[in-house]
Amino acid sequence: MFDFQVFKQSTIVHLCFAISYFSSGLLLNLVQAVLYFGLRPFNKSLYRKINYYLSYSFYSQLVFMAEWWSGTTMSIYIKKDEYDKFYGKEHGYLIMNHSYEIDWLMGWQFCDGIQVLGNCKAYAKKSIQYLPPIGWMWKFSEFVFLERSFEKDKEIIKTQITELCDYPDPVWLLMTPEGTRYTKKKHEASLSFAKEKNLPLLKHHLTPRTRGFTTSLQFFRGKIPAIYNIQLAFGESKTPPTLTSLLYGKPVRAHLYIQRIPVESVPEGEEEATKWLHDLFVTKDKMQDSFINTGDFFLQSGVERVEPFSVGPRIYSLVNTLGWAAATLTPMLYCLLGLLFSGKLLYFSIAAGIFGAFYILLQKSIGMSKISQGSSYGTEKK
Repeated sequence: MFDFQVFKQSTIVHLCFAISYFSSGLLLNLVQAVLYFGLRPFNKSLYRKINYYLSYSFYSQLVFMAEWWSGTTMSIYIKKDEYDKFYGKEHGYLIMNHSYEIDWLMGWQFCDGIQVLGNCKAYAKKSIQYLPPIGWMWKFSEFVFLERSFEKDKEIIKTQITELCDYPDPVWLLMTPEGTRYTKKKHEASLSFAKEKNLPLLKHHLTPRTRGFTTSLQFFRGKIPAIYNIQLAFGESKTPPTLTSLLYGKPVRAHLYIQRIPVESVPEGEEEATKWLHDLFVTKDKMQDSFINTGDFFLQSGVERVEPFSVGPRIYSLVNTLGWAAATLTPMLYCLLGLLFSGKLLYFSIAAGIFGAFYILLQKSIGMSKISQGSSYGTEKK
């Protein structure tokens, strides 16, 4: 009997996934580049509509890995009337906890369900834009790349948010105010800073950096109607919520709480908006503490209970991934296996080198998501 789980854990299968993923990414980058320089200067709106599908075609391959390959499921905690009325129908500014290696992917999985995946944007380190294919994809998709110098970043935020608010279709812009993923060391540094500045002491989050939020707020107020407060946690499982787990076909169970907050309810003054964000993280911390203690966001947090529901996977990520696999693996494997079994040492070495390069790219990409490889941002003196 065929053991599908063994198949999912095969290095050869993972290598095939890497070949398809990176090859398709570079091809999509090429199309993006042609359109960015050839179409965008003349018809920005049309460029952005086309780029939505190019970005979706790339991102959804990872959504496929989560939903279809590993069977990861998600419980969504959203007021149902708001979900039907607003989600996927308006620009949104997202504030999310940054605690897990795959928090961004769980966000993508949700965004695919409300059909905004191709227009998901985020604040990112400037250096990422030079990394193909994901960094190039983000660059052509007008992500907000920051240098972590406030004077420079203020102008970048102003320019990019003005651009994103002008998109013809709904854009979801993600900010993680903690600035880096949670670790014990960064948490200790964060607590020291909070005590020094007389700020709330958080158990499960890092003290949020507020200037990026308050600066952004002044530029998107009146253009982006809602802030989406997102809290992610994972149910008890022996499987860690990592890319490696998903690649090996091991499912995790995500719990995603989203609260829609009208922007006009956020105070306008910088000091008041700063306090608003700190207060929001106090509530987020209570929710996370409640979930860790009870497996429920609401029992001990004092937050109004929202009943969960689930949305099944869309067929498009499956069809897209299989389509790219057929389009890229067929010619690539034909050429590489031909070289590998040509009987000539030079051709063998070339093929082996290419296979090795794809495998290294896969491992490097997984490594980038690991908490242990996160930046030192949270431990720097603020």
